[in-house]
Amino acid sequence: MFTSALKSFTSNISANYTISPTPTSVAGAWKVYDGKKKTTGKNISVFVFERKSLDPQTGGLGVRSGGPSLRKLQDEVIERLKKEANSLARLRHPSVLELAEPVEDTRNGGLIFATEPVTASLAGLLQEKDNQEKAGGVGGRPSRYVVEEADGHKRRRELEIDELEIQKGLLQIAQGLEFLHESAGLVHGHLTPDAVYINTKSDWKIAGLGFSGPPDASNGQSTMHPIPLSEVLYHDPRLPRAVQFNLDYTSPDFVIDGNVSSSADMFSLGLLILALYNSPHSSPLKTNSNSSMYKKLFASSSSIPSSTNNFLSSRPLPKDLVSDVLPRLMSRKPAQRMNVREFQQSQFFDNILVSTIRFLDALPAKNSNEKSQFMRGLPRILEQFPKSVLDKKVLPALLEETKDRDLLSLILQNVFKIITLLPSGKRAFTDKVNPRLREIFLGAGAKSNSIDRDTAKEAGLVVVLDNMGMIAEHCSSKDFKDDIFPLVQLSLESPTHSLVDKALGYLPTILSVLDFSTIKHELFPVVAAVFSKTSSLGIKVRGLEAFVVLCGGASNDEAGDGLDGVRIASKGSKPISIAVLDKYTMQEKIIPLLKAIKTKEPAVIMAALAVIKQVGKVADTGFLAMDVLPLLWSFGLGPLLNLDQFQEFMHLIKTLSAKIEQEQTRKLQELSSSSGNGFDSFRSNDLMNIGSANGMFGSNGGGNVGEDDFERLVLGKRSGTGADILGANPKAQPQRAQPTQANAPAFSWSTPSTTPSTTPGQIHTSNPSGISAPRQSSNSRAVTPDQALSGFAALQPSSSGTSSHIKGNGRSSVPPIQPSLLLNQTQHVPVAHSTLSIFPPPLNSASSLHLQQTLKPSLFQAYAAAPAPIRDQRANAPTQYGAGLGGGGGRGRGGSSSMASNDVQKKGLDAYESLL
Repeated sequence: MFTSALKSFTSNISANYTISPTPTSVAGAWKVYDGKKKTTGKNISVFVFERKSLDPQTGGLGVRSGGPSLRKLQDEVIERLKKEANSLARLRHPSVLELAEPVEDTRNGGLIFATEPVTASLAGLLQEKDNQEKAGGVGGRPSRYVVEEADGHKRRRELEIDELEIQKGLLQIAQGLEFLHESAGLVHGHLTPDAVYINTKSDWKIAGLGFSGPPDASNGQSTMHPIPLSEVLYHDPRLPRAVQFNLDYTSPDFVIDGNVSSSADMFSLGLLILALYNSPHSSPLKTNSNSSMYKKLFASSSSIPSSTNNFLSSRPLPKDLVSDVLPRLMSRKPAQRMNVREFQQSQFFDNILVSTIRFLDALPAKNSNEKSQFMRGLPRILEQFPKSVLDKKVLPALLEETKDRDLLSLILQNVFKIITLLPSGKRAFTDKVNPRLREIFLGAGAKSNSIDRDTAKEAGLVVVLDNMGMIAEHCSSKDFKDDIFPLVQLSLESPTHSLVDKALGYLPTILSVLDFSTIKHELFPVVAAVFSKTSSLGIKVRGLEAFVVLCGGASNDEAGDGLDGVRIASKGSKPISIAVLDKYTMQEKIIPLLKAIKTKEPAVIMAALAVIKQVGKVADTGFLAMDVLPLLWSFGLGPLLNLDQFQEFMHLIKTLSAKIEQEQTRKLQELSSSSGNGFDSFRSNDLMNIGSANGMFGSNGGGNVGEDDFERLVLGKRSGTGADILGANPKAQPQRAQPTQANAPAFSWSTPSTTPSTTPGQIHTSNPSGISAPRQSSNSRAVTPDQALSGFAALQPSSSGTSSHIKGNGRSSVPPIQPSLLLNQTQHVPVAHSTLSIFPPPLNSASSLHLQQTLKPSLFQAYAAAPAPIRDQRANAPTQYGAGLGGGGGRGRGGSSSMASNDVQKKGLDAYESLL
């Protein structure tokens, strides 16, 4: 374990980088670990070699050969491995593995250095491919590595080898060899699968330069030592095979001819190509690391790869390789082999996908016109690329080119299309695209020049908004709020109307990801500010459409009438509920914005109508009546509306008015049912019956007088059940208890009585007349007399000696007016021709007698004014105005009053008959 080895030594790499505890792959003599820089978080790969791996196994030659010679061999291996790492530091090329930290010696004699992050070596990938094919055949699952990162998290690395991957990789190896042969003046000398690494971008990189050196024809121009063939070709059994020369991928130029030239690398390249297509994925030469066996194989033409034996491949080879490439690579004579340039120009690489990869690699060196044409044509062929190439090669290359702001919109179009094509698009967007978008639009200096418009950046924002549906599907809610929503705000605040219009148009898609708090407190204020400040009618209309969506409606671009409460979002997205703003915000924020509209343009007014429709579904009826309906009338009477538009306003006005009416009716019905029925009915009836003829009588009163009753009345006959004209009730009627007691009727000019109320049968000694003054009642209506108060005298029966107190059996009964029996009247009360309404209490529990009679002067003269009371009476009782018109027997129950003497009653009748 590297963790235990790490404790035994200290280095700059171990101090500055966090290294994973287990290796991700093994390549030759090196164990490769994932690492991450502690300060910047940059990912690297750490190559570690432990010296103890060179120790021979116990027993056999290992025991006898231990000594100075073995140690010398081990030191030579260490120097060769150190040379391999140092060569990476000197050789910088896109197809050569990039060194991140130089090689360091460890305390236990080992080596450690760091490079760009790599996924695996080609040897490890081919071994995994063999295991995959054994498990599931050729069409088995893709190759995967389960690795543990430096932070302890485990993840899978998917690795695929398809035709395009092979073509792309071989092309990159050829480019690296071209650099070594022509620029560095070196021969690799040991081109094997262990010397090729695949980085995280799926690029194939050359390494393993421990056996490299100048060719024989270099004339001493190279600073590196030549390859000692006699030493490297010798296989020492005391050393591990991984640190020795692999003869299975060696050219016969080395083993048989003893020559060092660049043609040897081309022969090794041919063996590497055969290993990619062979099954198992290994070289067709099986030498067992023995030079004699190697020479024996080349002694026969049938045992070496050639076109006659299908190059010893167990699988069919591509036609272009068989016909053109492999015969010229596997030639026994070095002069007949193709060089690295010819290899790159062969028919094997003549297809649109490989050409696209090659152009993409050379994109930084192209001019603007070539870049633009390439970006415009790239979307047409993206679907032909393998998914692994798109993810690891094309997408990172495009994101790297976003530094060119003039091509930003074209690059982003291709980037978003790649995300839709990838099965792991969500991971690719989160890990690669999202951070890049934030860096482009929201990074340091992104808003430094807000006055001058950045047209290139605005064009990029338009592309982002056009792909908002895809972004919402491939982005979590938190990442959308933190990284994407600021881009939406940036678009809404732009001075470019087309960008603002685009942002408002994609509002339904944005709402499906944001939470309620963000919508209310962050999104809605921005939309409201855009609506209130803009001078563009188009933005006004688009803002009103945004309000409709925020209030729960559907935008004009969506299917359906928007009455189901569910929005059908963009294709592939989930239906979402769109009622996002609360009632308070609609009433207190949106409606005032509508009131501030000054234009009368029909497009704006009709868009406002759609907003009011949504608000009317949730607003209170009181708010609708006081705020919404006046606003509707103001908009509906606009001079520019046509008939159909005006009718739409009228329809909504009628609908809301009906809603208000129904709600108010329901409230009143609930209120009347919850309150007391007796109080409300008495109160309403009493107020409605004041001054009316029907109000003078109860339900069973004298309002409906039959013919028989009339004859009894005018002929003076007694009624069997009712009271006579004078109010006498000779027969006592059974009384029903009444639930409530009303105060005695009174007049506004009556003096309040200070005499306490009496119960039936009680007589006040202080009032000989037995008629108490009427009492003021809050429910009675004041009647103003036609004459001055001084013109009325207290009316008393002329025969005071026979008067008796009247018993009442109703509510505050009032005795009827008695005709005068005295011919020598001392005073007459002049009364004008007027109608006097008197409200006496009922005669019994079921009915009350209300008397309304027009008094003529001749009739009223029969009533004599009461004589002046004696001194005792004046002392004990106050003067009562109109006592003859009303009276009360206190609060006792009673209806009719009887005279104390029948003679007096008869005289009264006789006097009344004389009047008739």
